[in-house]
Amino acid sequence: MKQVLIVRTDLKMGKGKIAAQCCHGAIGAYKKSSKDKIRKWENDAYGKVVLKVKTLDELTELKKLADKKGIANYLVVDAGRTQIPTSSVTVLSLGPDEDEIIDEVTGDLKLL
Repeated sequence: MKQVLIVRTDLKMGKGKIAAQCCHGAIGAYKKSSKDKIRKWENDAYGKVVLKVKTLDELTELKKLADKKGIANYLVVDAGRTQIPTSSVTVLSLGPDEDEIIDEVTGDLKLL
């Protein structure tokens, strides 16, 4: 079991901004996950992986695929108070879910 956070690199966010956006994503997807998957994930050391994409289009396609596969997911939309424009989509968070299921969506992505 794991949760995956996918970050857009084209926004050139600083490390702190990326960390904050990933936290928003982790909580958002967690709230959408089933209790059974959350319980299993909690017993499996809360695995998290942070990956990257270059564009909003890539992130949008991954969200569509996650939706088709029934993976709980959450798109983070920034409020625009600091480094990036208002309403910028920054992160897609998937799961927690089975590693194999999430890997069907994210298996070709690189670590951030």
